[in-house]
Amino acid sequence: MRYIILVSHGEFAPGLANATSMLIGPQNNLLVNSMLDGMGADVYVENFRERIKGITAEDHVILLADLAEGSPMTNALNTLSEAGLLGNTVALAGMNLPMVITAAMLDETLSDKDAVREAILEEAHSQLRAMQLEIGEEDEI
Repeated sequence: MRYIILVSHGEFAPGLANATSMLIGPQNNLLVNSMLDGMGADVYVENFRERIKGITAEDHVILLADLAEGSPMTNALNTLSEAGLLGNTVALAGMNLPMVITAAMLDETLSDKDAVREAILEEAHSQLRAMQLEIGEEDEI
C-alpha cells in the first residue's frame, strides 16, 4: 500500500488533508502529524510513531512537509529511518494542495521513486504562477 504522510508546523497539514478530502473525497491512506505551538520534539515523534504503526517495509511512503530541514520533516525522516521505512520513502518539502492531490491520485502501481517524485513536483510547479490582474475603470476594488 502507498501511504501519504503530511507533516507541518501548526495546523497546515490538517488543513491540507481537509481540503484534499473536500476536493477528491476521504483518503484512507492519508496520515497527518503536526508540530503544534509549544509541543516538544519528543511529543511530536511519539505522535508520529503512533501514525506509522501499521506501515510495513513492503509499503511505500510519500512524506510531504511544509519546510525542508524543519523540525517536522527532520524528525519524521529520523523516525521513518528507525522504523526501517526510509528505503521506500519519497520525501518532498514545500508541500501545497496540488502536491497532496497529485500524490493521492497517483496510480498505486507506480512504484518507481523517481517517477513518483517527478509526477508530484511537476504538478506542484505547474500550479505556481503569478496571476495577471487588470483593473478597468468599471471594476471595483
